[in-house]
This record gives sequence, C-alpha cells and structure tokens, in this order.
Amino acid sequence: MSPDLLLVVFAGLLGLLVGSFSNVLIWRLPRGENIAFPPSHCPHCDHRLGVVDLVPLFSWLALKGKCRYCGAPIKARYPVVELLTGLGYATIAALFPPLTVGWGALGLMVLLTLLLVGSAIDLDTYTIPDELTLPGVALGLVFGALNGWWGTPALPDFAGAVQGALLGAGLLVAINQFGSWVLRRFRERQFPEFPLGYQQISLALLAGAWLGPWWGAGVGLLSAAVNFAARRVVRVPELLTLGGLLVSITLGSAGFGPGMILMVQGALAAAGAVSLVCGVYWWLHWRRHREDDTPEADAQSDASAMGFGDVKLAAVIGAFLGWERLLVAVVVAVFAGALFGLVQMAAKRENRVKFGPYLALGAVVALIWGGRLVAEYRGLLGL
Repeated sequence: MSPDLLLVVFAGLLGLLVGSFSNVLIWRLPRGENIAFPPSHCPHCDHRLGVVDLVPLFSWLALKGKCRYCGAPIKARYPVVELLTGLGYATIAALFPPLTVGWGALGLMVLLTLLLVGSAIDLDTYTIPDELTLPGVALGLVFGALNGWWGTPALPDFAGAVQGALLGAGLLVAINQFGSWVLRRFRERQFPEFPLGYQQISLALLAGAWLGPWWGAGVGLLSAAVNFAARRVVRVPELLTLGGLLVSITLGSAGFGPGMILMVQGALAAAGAVSLVCGVYWWLHWRRHREDDTPEADAQSDASAMGFGDVKLAAVIGAFLGWERLLVAVVVAVFAGALFGLVQMAAKRENRVKFGPYLALGAVVALIWGGRLVAEYRGLLGL
C-alpha cells in the first residue's frame, strides 16, 4: 500500500472519531454546556456511556439506534455525521495528499468539521454559534501561515487567508446591509447598536471604497469610539453611507478615484474587518451579561447575534479557501437555496432552512471543484 493511500485510510478513520466528537459539539454548543465535562451520557436517562457505546457507526448499528440503558431512540444524525466526516476526511486526503500539501490538508479537514457542525446546529436552532465561527476564522489564519511556510500553491498563504476572511465577511454583510435597507424602504434603522454595529459597518463600506480596507476599517471603528465617548449613538445616515457607496462605485466605473474594482474590494474588506470586530465585541459582551434578566440585557443579547452568523461563516470559508473559491461557494449557495426554495414552494411547504447550510454546501463544492472552476473562468477571460 502506497504512503498516500495509507494516509487516506488513516484520514477516514480519524474522520470517524472526529465525527463522534462533532456530535458532542452539535448537542452542547447551542446549550452553552462544557464540551469536555461531564463525560458523554445519554440525554434521556443521563447514564454515562461506556467505551463500547461510543464506537463510531458500529455502536449505533449494534444498539439498533437505541440507548443501551433506557431504550430511548438515538437520532440517526449521529451515525450520519460520523459517516460524512469519515468520508470527507478520506476525500480530502485523496485530493490534497498530506505529503504534498502539508498542513493544508489538516486545515481543510478542520474546515469540513466546522461546516458540518455549523450546518447541523443551524438546522436545529437557526443560529451558528460564535464559539464555532470566530475561533474558526483564527484557525483559518493559522493554517494560512502554515501554507505559506510549506509553500502550498493550491491554498492561500497568510495574506491570502486575511484577504479571504475580510472579503468573505464583507460580501455577506454588504448583501445584508443593502437588503435590509431596501426592505425598510430606505428608512433609517430605528435602534442602531451601541457603541458599534451595522452603522459602523456601513460607514466602513463607504470609507473603504475611497481609502482602502485598513483606513476604511479605521474610520468605522473611529465612529464607534465617538459613540463610546459621547455615551450615545451619534447617527451617520444610511442615505449618506450606503447611498454614498452606490454613487462612489458609479463614479469609479466612470474613471474617478481608484477605479470600480479596487473600490469594491476596499469597501468589502473594510466592512468585513469591522463586522468581525463587531462579532468579537458582542460575543464577549454577551458572555459577560448572559445571566442578566433585564430588558436592556435582552436587547444587548439580541444585538450580539446581529443577524450575521452567516457573515462570520463566510469569513471562515474565505480564510481557509481564499477569496476566489469563496465566490464559488457563495454562487453555489445562492443557486442551491433558490432551487430548494422552488421545490418547497411547489410542495406548498415553508422553507425554514437558513442560508448557513447552503453556504456550507457551496464551500464543499468550492473545496473539491473550485480550483478547476476558477482556472476555467480565468481561461475564458484570458487571464
């Protein structure tokens, strides 16, 4: 057996074990439980599970999908997650041989786990935990640095991971911003977040178009500092920020300023940077105040989610795969969501699936076929 084939087998076995742990994350993260303690137990009778109860796939099959101790049914999701993780890890090891791409193969396996766990939680709770996505962005940057050290051409280096994370978050948050603005019939937000939130993201979009990503992000964060110093929200109208961005891009397409492409890139990256800062801030804020029961605390807790769990998931995908494959993932996600929505409409059923699972599906497609699709697109453009 060749070393590469042996690594594929080992990767599949590792995936089965990681899939078992993924089920722990899927159950415990939404409930705010410790992922290590107490040890694995039946959620129905609380009986601690033994080693023979925790063998991936085989324990579920041997027990015929029921708890050994109380007879309660065990969801089929458990073996499905284990099987998908095992097959996914083996596929990654086959397409991206670890002896060739180095740490990048392990990074892609980590990404697959993040996508699978995030999708399962999103299907259950309609949320994607910050405890999954924000550390996931950091891991993407770490593996980007390792890719650069190893010299892996197929995967982004540290600079590419940063660019992918910022553009991923920026693209999704820009869609969110303009979509919300249109749905509100271009009226201002009634309750802007304090001290930073969507208003600062919109300001970063406008400033980033003219000043570039880092100065644009600085302007957005400066607005948050002004709010903090004033102890209130100093409003910056969306007609100025979002409307100004549309005017700016129109001017850029006519040859003014840095040019349309650079303006779009600068705007999205600046907004992505501010949105990730918002995500970290509200995550930490919620962790400090989650036991408060006052209406004010509830309002802050609602703001912590801010409606862009998908934004942070896109940042994770961009950090691991780079901005070009991220675009492939978003396009696939949009088409998959639209297709499933049409099927649900034909069946006269409400489509309750959030965008996160579609985005995860798009990321898997981009991981496997994204490089080829990007290369063919570049060939069509003569690049």
